[in-house]
This record gives sequence, structure tokens and C-alpha cells, in this order.
Amino acid sequence: MDTNKVYDESQIQVLEGLEAVRKRPGMYIGSTSARGLHHLVYEIVDNSIDEAIGGYCKNIEVTIHEDNSITVEDDGRGMPVGIHPKLQIPTVEVIMTVLHAGGKFGGGGYKVAGGLHGVGASVVNALSKECTVIVKRDGHIWTETFSRGKVKEEFKMIGDTEEHGTKMHFVPDDEIFDEVEFSYEVLSQRLRELAFLNKGVKIILSDERTGKVDQFHYEGGIKSFVEYLNRNKGKIHNEPIYVEGVKDDCVVEIALQYNDTYNENLFSFANNIDTVEGGTHLVGFKAALTRVINDYAKKFGHLKENDKNLSGEDVREGLTAVVSVKVTDPQFEGQTKTKLGNAPVRGIVESIANDAITTFLEENPQVGKSIIDKGLNAARAREAAKKARELTRRKSVLESTSLPGKLADCSSKNPDECEIYIVEGDSAGGSAKQGRNRRFQAILPLRGKIMNVEKQRLDKMLNSDTIKSMITAFGGGIGKDFDVEKIRYNKIIIMTDADVDGAHIRTLLLTFFYRYMRELVDKGHVYIAQPPLYRIKKGKNECYTYSDAELENMLQQMGGKDSSVDIQRYKGLGEMNAEQLWDTTMNPENRTLLKVNVEDAMAADEIFTILMGDKVEPRREFIEENAKLVSNLDI
Repeated sequence: MDTNKVYDESQIQVLEGLEAVRKRPGMYIGSTSARGLHHLVYEIVDNSIDEAIGGYCKNIEVTIHEDNSITVEDDGRGMPVGIHPKLQIPTVEVIMTVLHAGGKFGGGGYKVAGGLHGVGASVVNALSKECTVIVKRDGHIWTETFSRGKVKEEFKMIGDTEEHGTKMHFVPDDEIFDEVEFSYEVLSQRLRELAFLNKGVKIILSDERTGKVDQFHYEGGIKSFVEYLNRNKGKIHNEPIYVEGVKDDCVVEIALQYNDTYNENLFSFANNIDTVEGGTHLVGFKAALTRVINDYAKKFGHLKENDKNLSGEDVREGLTAVVSVKVTDPQFEGQTKTKLGNAPVRGIVESIANDAITTFLEENPQVGKSIIDKGLNAARAREAAKKARELTRRKSVLESTSLPGKLADCSSKNPDECEIYIVEGDSAGGSAKQGRNRRFQAILPLRGKIMNVEKQRLDKMLNSDTIKSMITAFGGGIGKDFDVEKIRYNKIIIMTDADVDGAHIRTLLLTFFYRYMRELVDKGHVYIAQPPLYRIKKGKNECYTYSDAELENMLQQMGGKDSSVDIQRYKGLGEMNAEQLWDTTMNPENRTLLKVNVEDAMAADEIFTILMGDKVEPRREFIEENAKLVSNLDI
């Protein structure tokens, strides 16, 4: 009998305590990339926020040190310091070294909690090279130090104090994480969000590497959040509508404000967790809003008895809203566990929102009228867009081929291996068509100016030939009907010149994809081609470089710049012949593609509003702030 095939009790591994976390960190913090690294900070901050929700903590300080270690300090009650009755070791040690230990498992420690349900501190400890806890409580200061989850310096009292709170300093383990450099921007985004969601809490973020410090403190809570999200947009009413209420231990907070754009921006949270996939709280809010606005429109004669009701889509055009609930036992579902599943929450949110929004509209008839007008215009545009869409479909069916004339399609019909290059201009389009691999590469040259969709409604956009050709070529539809499963190409690659005009076209295209084919971006189908900036030739040797730094490097390797070195600077793609374009920018073996991904919908919305919206001032500020980051601007 082959002993290797024995399957008995001796082969069942039991990973004791934190060994499991070190072996499979992704299960506990999502990944070991930058995302997982930043997650460590959120876990510790979430513990402080839970103290704040309970009313015990007002101030939280987060510091990024020069060596990329982190300190989080709060003025909460401080971790319990007594000996744990069951395990007979200090309770601080239990919290830091036992995976599922904490006050969030029905022991009465916390009624509502965010974070990873009590695995937070121990997981951070397991994934840190070193971690020190300092607790101020009951008149004394206590400390204990760990390394990779194991006790390094025993728990001891080191002094007296009248203060209370917990301070944790940790050094992420570079054996676990791909990179250990924290991003100030990423942390500030989430900490600002937490300060909005928990009004009155003050969170200070300091970066010792740069000296930068920010303080996030919003007495207005999510009302301030909506004002912040709409700060660069034209508002339809000045004050956000604010709703709050409690029912069956479920705390509901909603803030909403309409602006003059054509996009809806809804953000929902449950126990401070960003529920990007929505859930019962969001469904309840949407249902209440649609019903209230239709009832109001009928009651005050904005809609006649026989008129069709406004759809949910109509009443949400130009809406920015934040829906935040705090529930005792949140059930998360969906692919990324970011969808709230608690069924009763829907009815609770719906009834609280229903009453509060109705009262607001009746007390503010002017605001009510402007919201209804916005919805009626949206409904008209929706009808027009529907007709235009049917027309686009019918016309394309009648033509001998249903694909746009300029498209050079590929022969493969397998979307997984197909890719389409969106190329600006005819000459680059010509080179690309000649140089491509016809089996799996399609080319769609765009002529004329691309419309700035940030300033247009869908019905106007559908009159644009450029936009119609992209919709027809991609095959997934547009707007609310867009279905990423139906796209004909796995990769959609934007290929523009490496100059200011090229960057502008790229931004216009990305705005279009983000606003009307959002899943293309979310599911990672959009790429940006990186054409070379220089061709260097010396004798028979020829190579391409993609930045000034690469050029300098290559010249040094070739023995410096002399008359025998021929340097060609490419102003545009059209200057390359078909073979050069294939070699440098289209051949999967050696091209460079940048994948477009949007980790943060809020930040993306803000950037598109600033860059493509009507207001000049925020755009000027954005450009001034980011000018120093632009290394290769060719004007």
C-alpha cells in the first residue's frame, strides 16, 4: 500500500491561533497588495470608531512614521487590562493573539460594530514585524510588545496617568506584503469618510515623511459629506435634505442634494462599511424617494392624473445621496461581501425616508418644484434616448453589415481573445490597420472631436457618430442597458498621441466609459496604450524608449550622445510606419498597456466633474495642485 495515499487524522493540519493568518493573509485582509496593507490601518481605526459609536471616544490620531510604520491612538476606554477569567492571561494579550476574541460577539461589549467582526487587532498583530500596545486605564499605563503575533515583551505596568485610551504602533511585515509604503491619499480618503459617517469624531492624520497633516471633524456628519461631494457641482437647492431616525435598534441617516449634472451618485454604508453593491438599505431609500416624488408631483399638479409616473431613474438624475445605517447584526452578502442583506432594514429605511422627505418637500415648495422639473426633463430625455436607441439598432440591422463602416474588425469571434484599438485620426488609423494582427486585433479610428459627455444628456449623445460607432462596435449597449457580458472585445485599448491633445481625447473617452459603460472600467476591460517617445539608432542598433529617463539611460549605454546616434522624437502615432507601431505599441510580446481601474468611485466622480464639468475654478486649482506631478508635458 502506498503510504503517500494515506488520508487519516495525522494529515489534518491544525493551524494554531495566528499561524492561519500568516499562512493565508488574503482570507483575512483581502490581499497582500497595497490594498491589504492599508486595510491594517482601517482595522485598528475601526476599533477606535466602535468606541466612538458607543460614546466613549472623541479623538483618534493616525501617524505615518518615516519608516512606514503606523501609530493609531484614541481616547476611548482603553483595552481591558485584567487577567482573562477563562484563558488566565492578560486580556490585552487575548485581544492581540486570539483570533476571534473581542467585544463584538454578543458579550455586551458593543451594540454596533464595523470592521472585521473582532478579528482586527489580532490579524494586524499577526501580520506585523513588531507591534506594541499601550493602554491608559484605571489610573495606570500598561504595555505589551509582540513580533509576528508572538509575545516579545511581557505585559507590564509602566506608570500612572489620569488619561484613558489605547495606542497601537505596528510595523507591517515585509515578508508578507508586496510593498510596505503607505499612501497618504488612500488613508486620508477613508479617514475623511469615517469622520463624515460618525459626526463629532475628530480624526487627525499626520505624515512624518512629508510633514503633511489633515484634521477631519464634521459636526454635520453625512450632511457635510453630501456638501463635500457636491462642492464642485452646481446645486439645485442649497441645503441638503437630512433624514435621521431609529427603529428596532436600527439607526438610519440619509442626506441628499440635487445638482445640475445628469449623473446619479449614491453611496451607501452599513456600520461604516462601504456597501458598494448596495443592499436592503439602498433599495428601501430608492423605493421611498420614487414614491414620495411621484405622490408630491400628483398632489400639487406637476403631474396630471393620466400622466405616466416618473421612473426611479428620472427622480435620481443629478442626485447625490449618502445612506448610512447602523445595525446590531449586519448580514453581508454579494461577491465581495459588500451588500447588506438584512431584510427588515428595507422597510425601516423606507418608512423613515418616506416621512422625512415628504415633510421636507411640503415645507419647501420651491425646492420641490425644481426637483420635479429636473425629473420631468429627465423623463423626456429618457423617452427621446429610447427612440434614438431603437433607431440606432434598426438602422444597423437594415445595413448590410451592422458594424460601423470605419471599423476594421478582427477575424476571431471569441471575445476573450479579441481586442479593439480606439485610434484618433486617419493616418494613425491607417498604420494601425496595416500593422495589427488581423486575427484578434480590431481597429476603430475616430474622426472629429469626441463629445464631452459630462455636459450632455443621453439623447444628445446618441446623435454623435463617434459615440454611435463605439456603442455599435463594442456590442454591450449603453447607460442603464449596458451589459458587460455582451461585449465583443475583452480589451478596449485607447491609443492616442503622447501629447496634450492625446491626453484630452483620452480623458474624454474615459469620461464616456465611466459614465455610460461603467462596468467596462469596473471589470478591468479598459487599457491605455503606451507608444514610445523616442527612437534611437546607432549603426544597425535600434531601440525605443518611453520616457526621458529611459532615453538618458539608453544613451549612456550606447556611450553617450554623439553624431553617430540618431534620435527621433515621435510627435504622434502617425509618424510611425505600420511595422514600428506593431513592434512598439501593439505586439502583446513587448508592448506596455496601462489597465484603467477605479478603486474609488467617489474620487473618480470628483476628478471627472473637475476636469470635464462647467466650473473653471476647481479645474484651475486641480491643475495647479497636480502640475508638479506632470513630468512630460508637451505643449
